[in-house]
Amino acid sequence: MGQYLIRDSTVVTGDSNRLILYKSALFIEDDIIQDIGQTDLLEEKYPSATTIEGEGKVIFPGLINCHTHLLATADKGILEDFGFPTTLKFPTTGRGLLTKSERNVFAKLASIEAIKSGTTTLLEISNDIAEYAQTLDSTGLRVFLGETLSDIDDSKLNEGVYEYSSYKRETSIGKASELINTWDGKSNGRIKGFVAPHAPERVSPELLRDSRDLAEKHNLGYTIHLSQSYKEIEAVKRIRGVLPTHYLFANDFLSNRLVAAHCRYLNSSEIALLGQNNAGISHNSAIGARRGAAAPVDELLSSGCSVGMGSDNMAEDMVEVMRAALFHERVRRNDEMNPQPEDVLEWGTIGGARTLGLADKVGSLEVGKKADLFMIDFRKAHLVPTLRIVSSFIHNGISSDVTDVMVDGEWVMQGSSIKTINESEVIEQAEEIGHRVWNQLVQENPNVPFPINLPPQPL
Repeated sequence: MGQYLIRDSTVVTGDSNRLILYKSALFIEDDIIQDIGQTDLLEEKYPSATTIEGEGKVIFPGLINCHTHLLATADKGILEDFGFPTTLKFPTTGRGLLTKSERNVFAKLASIEAIKSGTTTLLEISNDIAEYAQTLDSTGLRVFLGETLSDIDDSKLNEGVYEYSSYKRETSIGKASELINTWDGKSNGRIKGFVAPHAPERVSPELLRDSRDLAEKHNLGYTIHLSQSYKEIEAVKRIRGVLPTHYLFANDFLSNRLVAAHCRYLNSSEIALLGQNNAGISHNSAIGARRGAAAPVDELLSSGCSVGMGSDNMAEDMVEVMRAALFHERVRRNDEMNPQPEDVLEWGTIGGARTLGLADKVGSLEVGKKADLFMIDFRKAHLVPTLRIVSSFIHNGISSDVTDVMVDGEWVMQGSSIKTINESEVIEQAEEIGHRVWNQLVQENPNVPFPINLPPQPL
């Protein structure tokens, strides 16, 4: 860490007034934004700082991904188009066949895409995260680690029977506790724990309560997939007699620590319950659009929820996620003007920070906050004229416009080159592995219909 002065740039602060500063500078010392102001004044105040040229560039607060599964990038190009739960009848997916070392490769692959689209913080939810937690730490990203918790008896679930195992519940809680004890607060607090019971139909009342207790014991947030599919809703109604959100409420699971992901098919009573408990929502717009479903974002915000955004499966591009959110919500509401691009940028930055409990540290560019930011080269045909910068970015920006990314005062990408990962090596490895696991899956299940002809070899 050191002193940096990004000079002569445009600063989209993302503060409560949505202030944009022109021909301005940002002074960073160690991991904190110490000063923002006119370039000549800051250059005079901080003559020993390392100067970063910002002319023609715009500085944004780092994007915050409130819900993702990094290893799902192994299933890219296949699972986007066959529904959820998938209509493909394989016993697993490509990511399910990854070895430990291969899981680390795909953790890096996904992190590359995240960084290159301006993401500085993400909530990773998966099983056996300990296998690749060190890799995630080494990327320089700000990461919340949420070990998937479930106590459903999978052997009986295959027969349509919903029964729960106390042994599996204790094992899940034990693994999550170990991950938290090992990683929470590491790397100057850049790595944090999270508690992640999977979904209402896969979690018993006992595990719901144990999960919240674990989060409160360690002063952490917790998350669950909620109202993500009709299958989930029908299952919970059948085994609990109520809608999924009502099931969570009945077991004292709703609170301002909760991040409810998806929330696609909520009714008005569920929205009201989430709002009354000030729950956070991860609006996963891009994958929702791919699956023909839209969360009621306006109603959730009006009810009292905070709203952030997540990429969920197969992709990590948060620029795409924000644009999808704008389009999807306008279509859902049949509204030509709302939401506005500034609203969507808020969901992707400070809204996500509120949802993850980080709003006092990140989510906007203000003095005293962590130096989490990205820079865009606006001298592009698709971005000029720069008459309304946030609108131009949300409507027309692409991830390759991002040139520089800083997390916790450290550059993880400069000049479009990632400093913490060997990008070309990871891409080559992931291409080989992805072809191998999907070919293996098809060959091991010759009786499973598969409407895709896989290529004869990697490119």
